Amino acid sequence: MARRPSDRQPLADQMYEVLLGQFMDGLWSPGRPLNIGALSRELNVSQTPLREALARLEHTGLVRREALKGYRVAPLFSETELIKLMDARLVLEPTLTYEAGRRTTPEFLQDVADSIEELRRCATGTGGSTSVRAYLSADERFHFLIAKQSANPFLESAYRSLSGHVQRFRLFTELGSSDAESPARDHAAVYDALAAGDAEVAADRMREHIENAKVRALKDRQAVASD
Repeated sequence: MARRPSDRQPLADQMYEVLLGQFMDGLWSPGRPLNIGALSRELNVSQTPLREALARLEHTGLVRREALKGYRVAPLFSETELIKLMDARLVLEPTLTYEAGRRTTPEFLQDVADSIEELRRCATGTGGSTSVRAYLSADERFHFLIAKQSANPFLESAYRSLSGHVQRFRLFTELGSSDAESPARDHAAVYDALAAGDAEVAADRMREHIENAKVRALKDRQAVASD
């Protein structure tokens, strides 16, 4: 059943959230065309706010617009794209983690711990948190908390500009991994270093986390390609 929009925000914003929610719920597979007319009828809205919402999603990397063909869900990352994305994260995120590690607070550490516990519950299917959306949200929250705590608006902005592609990675790659619990273990290792007040080790653990994600993603992609 289609989700009904609220009247409390602009319709284009509502449609953006509805469509993003559908992505996070796994309703759109990579490469699938997005028929604006069909979406308009399904969601009972005009095509104009849908076009605005899809344009915003295009900026995240989740959808692509093709001349004379309209919008389509972005395809799976190529192996080269995966490597390039993870290399970009390796440049940025350990530095963010180091800076966050230099200025930890009890509130920050608690928020990070909460995000890890939620991710662990989602990965193991305990505590009622089993949805794709909850898993993705907990994973994303961990990284955004660290980016914000870096207290460097330029680094944080750089991460946010990359975050749409990271989200695409999470949606279409990481959740297909044979070991969904690995991110939670990696996050916990980063947290332990942050809690110990060791910014350098925390940065190293973040680097290891991204390297691990890179290895899992390439392995899973190669498995799909060989089927």
